[in-house]
Amino acid sequence: MEKLLIEGGRRLSGKVVISGAKNAAVAILPAAILADEGICKIDNLPEIDDIKCLKKIIGDLGAELLSEEKGSVTINPSGIKTHLAHRDEVKRMRASYYLLGALLAKFGRAEVVFPGGCSIGVRPIDQHIKGFEAMGAKVTIEHGIIKAYTENGLKGANIYLDVVSVGATINIMLAACKADGVTIIENAAKEPHVVDVANFLNTMGANIKGAGTDVIKITGVKHLKGCDYSVIPDQIEAGTFMIAAAATQGDVTLLNVIPKHLESISAKLIEMGVDIEEGEDNIRVYCNRRTKGVNIKTLPYPGFPTDIQQPMTTLLSISEGRSIVNESIWEGRFKHVDELKRMGANIKVEGKIAVIEGIEKLSGTEVMATDLRAGAAMIVAGLVADGNTYITNIKHIDRGYENIEDKFNKLGASIKRVKFEDEN
Repeated sequence: MEKLLIEGGRRLSGKVVISGAKNAAVAILPAAILADEGICKIDNLPEIDDIKCLKKIIGDLGAELLSEEKGSVTINPSGIKTHLAHRDEVKRMRASYYLLGALLAKFGRAEVVFPGGCSIGVRPIDQHIKGFEAMGAKVTIEHGIIKAYTENGLKGANIYLDVVSVGATINIMLAACKADGVTIIENAAKEPHVVDVANFLNTMGANIKGAGTDVIKITGVKHLKGCDYSVIPDQIEAGTFMIAAAATQGDVTLLNVIPKHLESISAKLIEMGVDIEEGEDNIRVYCNRRTKGVNIKTLPYPGFPTDIQQPMTTLLSISEGRSIVNESIWEGRFKHVDELKRMGANIKVEGKIAVIEGIEKLSGTEVMATDLRAGAAMIVAGLVADGNTYITNIKHIDRGYENIEDKFNKLGASIKRVKFEDEN
């Protein structure tokens, strides 16, 4: 068992290269198995546990993973002959549900173990199932396995999502790209990784229009081919470093970013008194004063991302004045607040609302990463706390952040990965 030891009170400065987007990559890898011929070379993959797990799952299905250079993988899916994804690795990650849409499109049937992932509230897949059923699939859940099949192939359909769902939007796109006819998804998610998956599928020969808007039109095609593709930069990792720079009153330039994807985060930081300079593919965040409290409501893109709410709550806990955070996406996304309170934060939570009274400084202690983004919040807290902070349960952090301690240490932080018995 390992934990992170953070020596607080160090100002961050310098440059950091942002990795490929986790939320795009975990959908693009399953999409690659749809190629009827050729191979897919995917670059700018983040070196994180979720990607390692997904590559093993795809390999177990029969795909050949040819060259695996750092940040890159080449997939030959021609050896995949099974529609069954039952192994334990499938249970470990939420994004394994993308295998449903991909296998259903490839074989007309799919059986996937019910997915796991972070515990941040109720995360139903009813909208995914609704989309598959509208295209003619029969879907059941038996003994913890989601089973979907179609006797006569998937057919194009009009699908209105009751709630904006990134997962359902992508999964329906995967299933529909080889369906007979035209599928229209209304009230579709508009997140950058939805657009990235659509662009990847189109590079393979799919016909998808409207990704990035709330209406996506997919005209089914008979064949898809391999391609070369590079994943977009990670909006959430970038936001985490932006917040850390502001929290430590630092000066950090982020490289390999798309500034437009970060606009909602930049806007809030500017409102808090942080200076931001945007380049074509870089963004500089610098601050030499205590930030001011603001109100935040998480919303689907282009609103403020729910995945950044937890690190932002840490920043607000040391900002001047009162802040109110409305978490409108996930009802279980304030579990990190109890950990921040252990460090002295003054936060009250009622349902999906957190009221934060900013304090001057947090104090270091032992805290836990209750989920992936909560882990990022604890790292930001440790960076600004007085004394040492220990973060346990760091498996969550490793699922979504690549070499996070190395990246922060190059900016002047002091973060070490230690064994439980080596902490002294």
